Amino acid sequence: MNPVLADSGLPYGLPDFASISDDDFLPAYDAALAEHLAEVGDIASDPDPATFVNTVEALENSGRALARANGIFFNLEGPDSNPARQKIAQTLAVRLTEHANTIAMNPRLFARIEAVYATREEVGLTEPQRRLVEQRYRDAVRAGAALDETGQTQMREWSSRLATLTTEFGQRLLDDTNASAVLFDDVADLDGLSDGEIAAARRAAADAGHDGYLIALELPTSQGSVAKLTSADARRQVFEASIRRCARGNEYDTRDTVREIVELRARRARLLGYANHAEYVIAEQTAPSPQAAAGLLADLGDAAMAAGGRELDRIADGAQLQPWDVTYALAASQRSGGDIDIDEFEQYCELESVLRDGVFTAAHTLYGLTMTERPDLHGYHPDVRVWEVARDGEGVGLFLGDFFARPSKRGGAWMNNIVDQSRSLGTSPIIVNVSNLTKPDDGEKCLLTLDQVVTVFHEFGHAIHGLLSDVDYVSQSGTSVPRDFVEFPSQVNEMWALHRDVVGGYAKHYRTGEPAPEALLDAVRAATATETAHSTIEYLAAAALDLAWHRLGPDEIPVDVLAFEEQALRAAGLWSELIGPRYRTTYFNHVFAGGYSSGYYSYIWSEVLDAETEQWFLTGGGLDRELGRAFADAVLSRGDSVDPVQAHAEMLGRDAQVGPLLARRGLAAPGE
Repeated sequence: MNPVLADSGLPYGLPDFASISDDDFLPAYDAALAEHLAEVGDIASDPDPATFVNTVEALENSGRALARANGIFFNLEGPDSNPARQKIAQTLAVRLTEHANTIAMNPRLFARIEAVYATREEVGLTEPQRRLVEQRYRDAVRAGAALDETGQTQMREWSSRLATLTTEFGQRLLDDTNASAVLFDDVADLDGLSDGEIAAARRAAADAGHDGYLIALELPTSQGSVAKLTSADARRQVFEASIRRCARGNEYDTRDTVREIVELRARRARLLGYANHAEYVIAEQTAPSPQAAAGLLADLGDAAMAAGGRELDRIADGAQLQPWDVTYALAASQRSGGDIDIDEFEQYCELESVLRDGVFTAAHTLYGLTMTERPDLHGYHPDVRVWEVARDGEGVGLFLGDFFARPSKRGGAWMNNIVDQSRSLGTSPIIVNVSNLTKPDDGEKCLLTLDQVVTVFHEFGHAIHGLLSDVDYVSQSGTSVPRDFVEFPSQVNEMWALHRDVVGGYAKHYRTGEPAPEALLDAVRAATATETAHSTIEYLAAAALDLAWHRLGPDEIPVDVLAFEEQALRAAGLWSELIGPRYRTTYFNHVFAGGYSSGYYSYIWSEVLDAETEQWFLTGGGLDRELGRAFADAVLSRGDSVDPVQAHAEMLGRDAQVGPLLARRGLAAPGE
């Protein structure tokens, strides 16, 4: 059998990556797609009347070979791409879209789904079963099943073209991010970076065939190096390289790609009866409408811009700031807030300790999870490590950690599933966390900035959501929840990064092993007690930009992408010469290559629930097993088998309020 589809015999169904070559993927997909279509054909042609079991549940459990192939390939293509995989991804983007359309637009299948949907309240379905029926019906309608032949033909054409364009966007961004890395000849230009970061820059330059020091770009507009470099000219070079990505008129330029993506998304939404793509997307989210999402951004934006003006005045201290000076001045301001240099905290945040004695220990204390590294099991790259996960002594799945940056990996940090949990299928989760930390030289330690520590906790929050899943149906498993809810559990997990019962366990000096001084920990907590206005504005501007693009009609697509970007931010009240959006349009991977189109607002929407849950934990006793179990039982384990917002409200005993979020963001009015 093709090694992509073969049972590896490894624990929990971990793929045998070493046995798989890139040449195996397309033949595997040929077999898996054909098998899935045959299964669907049998369901659609079943002579018995349509029931939940023979139609909806059968459809849910079909396509297992295809799910396996997807779980393997797309966990390679993002974190370890190469030209062959990029070409395969372009081919698959169209084939998988056409395959999904063929199933969704199968008239006999849709008639059976529609029949089960019509009787869903009368046949004694459980809540997860009813939700599955409703979701399958909505998915089919939103894919064009209820359209006439002409409409279905258009849907097929537009969906295939969108699949090509979004794949192309992501690949161009990866290539231009690598091509835009900034080369410095003189190590003096890197003053302010740590010895480890300088060594990594030297190694990156050598790997690229250069002498000197190469500063790789991170995915967001703001670059970690810009917050540290003492040379204003060096900061300028890195900052400008960041904001010019994919907008330089070369082969990596994404502006025409963006325009076509936005237009086709708008046309598809209009064909399905929605005013625009944002309305189409948000119809499936917990937010009631695009207007509600935009309203939250506007309400927060007014307060954030006012706070941002005060913050800029404070850190400028009479000087004339440039855009590349702002994050540097913010960091300097935090350091100058007292006698303690909070940058010293990095010396106490070695990756192994943060993982073992911080992230994993907190998960054990709260949820009973135990992480046992399995060096006998191997991931898809030599840097990937594998842990077996048990809960209260019983194995629940595997966790793969892929922490270090490399040119083949797209920027950012994320969580993926290789295998989803499902009682119906008898599968246990295999979860991957991907980061882009600087890999240390042999024999050296990987030290994390505070932001990186928080990111590691955040991504493991997604992993917990997947690992604790306990549902029947795979499409309701773990993080398969509305996009504007999915960030909630990961944001909750961030709260433990500096919690007194957690930070004391991992914050040990990487050389001496001495615990971090309590005065340093207090200073770090004080400096990070609320988000900077700069960070809030960056985020809100990106979220507003996403909604602005996707609230356009098909006949409203602007010619000048960057001019529209400025116009949209001004209209949202979030334009600033000194503080740009977290992602500009041309490198906004989340919405033009990822799954967040019209959904980038979800981080702040989820943060309302997160801030409330943080208070629920703290007032209830903090890092407590009973609280963790209650949170897991009410929310984390249930995925989309219940209404997730309602489940959260039941846990709190009321609906979430926005007050704790405003306080956390430093946006509450005095006395609130």
